[in-house]
Amino acid sequence: VQLVESGEGLVQAGDSLRLSCVASGFTYTDYGMVWFRQAPGKEREFVAGINWRGGNPAYSDSVKGRFGISRDNAENTVYLQMNSLKPEDTGVYYCGRDPTGWGRSGTEYDAWGQGTQVTVSS
Repeated sequence: VQLVESGEGLVQAGDSLRLSCVASGFTYTDYGMVWFRQAPGKEREFVAGINWRGGNPAYSDSVKGRFGISRDNAENTVYLQMNSLKPEDTGVYYCGRDPTGWGRSGTEYDAWGQGTQVTVSS
């Protein structure tokens, strides 16, 4: 099982960035996918999730209306489109695998990527 994130960047407030996470080593469509982030000195927090079919996206209140999650099951890839970025969006972003298939917060995720750094300057 492998999840590999990419798309890290140093951007200014108001800019956009797209993260990708390529999965391998398992049947991708058996799982929901999520994005979490962790800022320095803070706990990892749920950002967005999507179900195995690519529907019913869920977002944290802090990113709702600015971020969009999507997946391409033919490419085993989940994306996080981040718009109108704010300095408080700074952190390491991780993609995770949700064995329930629903891509919701509060689930016991069973695989994580190594993370990719997003830094937003004011």
